[in-house]
Amino acid sequence: MRLRSMLFVPGDSDKKFAKASGIGADALILDLEDSVVPSMKIEARAKVSALLDNQAPRDWRFFVRVNPFDTGMTFDDMAAVVKPGLDGLLIPKADSAADIERIGEELDQLEAAAGMAIGSVKIAVVATETAKAMFNLGSYTPAHPRLVALTWGAEDLAAALGATANKEEDGSWTSPYMLARNLCLFAAGSAGVLPLDTLYADFRDPEGLERDCRRARRDGFVGRLAIHPDQVAIINRCFSPSEQEIAEAQMIVDAFAAQPDAGTLGINGKMVDIPHLKAAQKTLASIA
Repeated sequence: MRLRSMLFVPGDSDKKFAKASGIGADALILDLEDSVVPSMKIEARAKVSALLDNQAPRDWRFFVRVNPFDTGMTFDDMAAVVKPGLDGLLIPKADSAADIERIGEELDQLEAAAGMAIGSVKIAVVATETAKAMFNLGSYTPAHPRLVALTWGAEDLAAALGATANKEEDGSWTSPYMLARNLCLFAAGSAGVLPLDTLYADFRDPEGLERDCRRARRDGFVGRLAIHPDQVAIINRCFSPSEQEIAEAQMIVDAFAAQPDAGTLGINGKMVDIPHLKAAQKTLASIA
């Protein structure tokens, strides 16, 4: 599943959904949590459920961010949106993989009731929003069969810790939140799922977003969350390999295919080995 860009859309806004659906994001996250005020949550749930009933072809994945367990709304949200057309759930404020087990068990029942194949609905997790979660990132390995991605968040974690700020004066993350970012990347790598960077809050700063995306891709993230439609094109571009990268990756894969017993090869005057092959295979998989 390619998830370079996942764009949040408030679940109670028909206008924002109509705009977002044609913007080019790999996935839309119809949000029932933070972007919806408490008085509108039931209405938002009904709106998102109705949107799923439209089976017109689309070129993006349909995800829903449900409300967290401490609201008492999680399973009611799921009951309303688990139906044909739903590709995945984004789970906020998860403490560990045990929460995903609970979600998975409920999904088994809801999919069966909806006539869907068991396992159809995938799960992405915001894995760093509570202090407890930071000690449990290793629990996502081995990955639950439904788990496709881990991402991280700094705002709820800052609130949980009582931080007065989570950014330095130059805009970089302070050390606790850089730790959360890095551990999320390692946890996703260990679990073998997609590592997605958190959102870039200043949607009026395209240059800053591009710099941050390029750093994220350099470090190993394969996509990120988006808070505004204007961010999607930049994110998609930054997390897509260039034509040169694709050509070089194909050259490496072809060279090892031609010499399957080789552990090291010379290509264009450079020595490449198995780690280079694995990186090349990931590059080609990202465009599939």
